[in-house]
Amino acid sequence: MKTAITPTRSENFSEWYQNLITAADLAENAPVRGCMTIKPYGWAIWELMRDALDQRIKRCGVQNAQFPLLIPINFFNREAEHVAGFAKEAAVVTHYRLKMIDGTLQPDPDAKLTEPYVIRPTSETIIGEAMSRWVQSYRDLPMKLNQWVNVMRWEMRPRLFLRTSEFYWQEGHNVFATHDDANADARKMHRVYGDYMRDVLAIPSIMGEKTPEERFAGADHTYTLEHIMQDGRALQAGTSHDLGQHFAKSFSIQFLDTDGVLKHAWTTSWGVSTRMMGSLFMTHSDDDGLVLPPAVAPYQVVIIPITRDDTSEQLNSFAEQLGERLINAGIRVLVDTSDMRTPDKMWKWIKRGVPLRVEIGAREMDENNVTVTRRDLGKSSKQTMATDAFVSDVQNMLNQIQQDMYDAVVRRNKTMIHDVADLDALESGLSDGKIGFFRIKYDLTTNEQFNKLVEKYKISRRCLDDADPTYVFVAKSY
Repeated sequence: MKTAITPTRSENFSEWYQNLITAADLAENAPVRGCMTIKPYGWAIWELMRDALDQRIKRCGVQNAQFPLLIPINFFNREAEHVAGFAKEAAVVTHYRLKMIDGTLQPDPDAKLTEPYVIRPTSETIIGEAMSRWVQSYRDLPMKLNQWVNVMRWEMRPRLFLRTSEFYWQEGHNVFATHDDANADARKMHRVYGDYMRDVLAIPSIMGEKTPEERFAGADHTYTLEHIMQDGRALQAGTSHDLGQHFAKSFSIQFLDTDGVLKHAWTTSWGVSTRMMGSLFMTHSDDDGLVLPPAVAPYQVVIIPITRDDTSEQLNSFAEQLGERLINAGIRVLVDTSDMRTPDKMWKWIKRGVPLRVEIGAREMDENNVTVTRRDLGKSSKQTMATDAFVSDVQNMLNQIQQDMYDAVVRRNKTMIHDVADLDALESGLSDGKIGFFRIKYDLTTNEQFNKLVEKYKISRRCLDDADPTYVFVAKSY
């Protein structure tokens, strides 16, 4: 069977993913090594994802703010454990102007900064410094801040949306008077992410705490959301960290408590990034292109008038009137009246993952009908229905697509989670080519035998099982 994306997922999943990004016109590699240019259609998806999450974050009492891109290097030196986690990825600004030397612009040797700046890989340090000034009393707590920004972590093996040197994210940073409050908040934001990914991205998450070996540098606890890709690999989609008092002590975030005693605060941080887009695309898409949940589809419905020279004006007008009715009903719609060939239009929107494709020919127009196809189900879902009935039912159809896409991933994931009794069984599954997550007793993964499997099969501990933290999930990952 002919497919739009070659090779197919089963033939070469990695290459399929790269070609999917191109076919759906989402992004491209930038001239800057390791960076990407997100194209308009890709950015429209990100905006919908961002706005939906931003609403949920604000409902938690969090306020958005904006902090500098450049961070003084001495801020990192004040938190040794944290900086050790990012030192190899740091991009550093050392000069403040360029100069023409031997016919080319180069950093001016006389313009070297007294103290270099680090382009933010994350903002705990600079936000911590601000909080040390903003927090004075128990009345200032809790303080809940978030920013939507770009960050830089020098990436040696870039892959669009999954690992790029520059990426976009939100990072939340909260301060509390007690450790119980801080830990409860870290867990709360973890759940907020899980609900968002379920309801908006139609992706079920494996949620749990990172093991000590895998937790965020400088954190007491890291709570993660792991997604299972169609090739069985894990993708970390988001994290929430209980930072204890590490940053509060490093940056003197102190408050005068109700008992009149000056105390160090407790902080958390939490973030998700454009990496979620990679998870979205790899979780749902097929060999014909992107498949988007309606909640994050830039166009939930595309209307394609199938015109001939003698009917084009009437058909286009009919299609545009239908488009207006759908827009008035709150649906994101595009009426494609371009001069592309009809088959090319159809393939364009199939590859871009539009949830509902509506075709209108002369017969449909005469009978006041539309022919509707669901992207997630393909040709088997094609049906002709009255225009009025479609307008009345379109939101229900989109809701059903959203739910069906989630349920399909749940069913697939169940086939890719394997309980193993010991390390020999784990190795047997890996050597046999079994894909997915392996659930095993955590204490079995703390010896040299497991370390050898990590090296041989490139696996890692993804997270402890929330239902029983004596178990850990192990998988290959992106």
